[in-house]
Amino acid sequence: MQPVRIGAIVLRHFYLLRGSPARVVPLFAWVAIDIVLWGFITRYLNSVAAAPGFNFVPSLLGAVLLWDFLVRVMMGVTTAFFEDVWSRNFLIIFATPLEISEYVGGLVLSSIATSSVGLAVMLLVAAAAFGLSFLGYGLMLVPFLLVLFLTGIALGIFGAAVVLRFGPAAEWFIWPIPALLSPFAGVFYPLATLPRWMQYLARLLPPSYVFEGVRQVVAGHAVSGVALVGGGCLAVVGLLLACWFFLGIYRHAVRTGLIARYSAESVS
Repeated sequence: MQPVRIGAIVLRHFYLLRGSPARVVPLFAWVAIDIVLWGFITRYLNSVAAAPGFNFVPSLLGAVLLWDFLVRVMMGVTTAFFEDVWSRNFLIIFATPLEISEYVGGLVLSSIATSSVGLAVMLLVAAAAFGLSFLGYGLMLVPFLLVLFLTGIALGIFGAAVVLRFGPAAEWFIWPIPALLSPFAGVFYPLATLPRWMQYLARLLPPSYVFEGVRQVVAGHAVSGVALVGGGCLAVVGLLLACWFFLGIYRHAVRTGLIARYSAESVS
């Protein structure tokens, strides 16, 4: 075993980190997210621990299930897109008469199929192992899932556009997006737990209205229809902006020839 050769491997990865901010961000981002997220969770648990009859299963496990559904929808779009990135398949695809709207539509339909399977499995496991069932909520659950679905599609299209613009190395920026948003979305705790400035940002995120509504349902209160409609409108606006962003990046990539210059690192 030669120490010089070991040092060469270390030096190689040092140069990779130095030349790619996308690889540096995960070094500290995950730690910061964990501290912030679990800090607010523990604050919330302290406030409800003494409440008689409070059931953590639907409020916390249900929140995990719904949030994971959003993540699965987003990853369904981005993973289908990444398959073309990893296989260097862009020139082949876009050399055909395929329109960009058809391509994005295919990504969305792929995400619907994969996320539906994931949602069914999550519901079965939650019901069998923990007795958690959403069937009792009936049609009330539909608008919640619709808002999360639209948000997941918007995030997936946005992430695909970022990778299309900056190259495969930008994939490192995409995976942490759900984790970065979760402290602001109030997945595991009410928005009132957050500092005032974080609450303002949270009101711009459609999922925050979903999880506030779910907690109201679990507590036996009526859901605010106005708030839920507001969250739905934000989700639609976010989806339209994501599509506009992707279309602009695609046109830029075609005009400048970025699609033909994909490598394992980045595109400039």
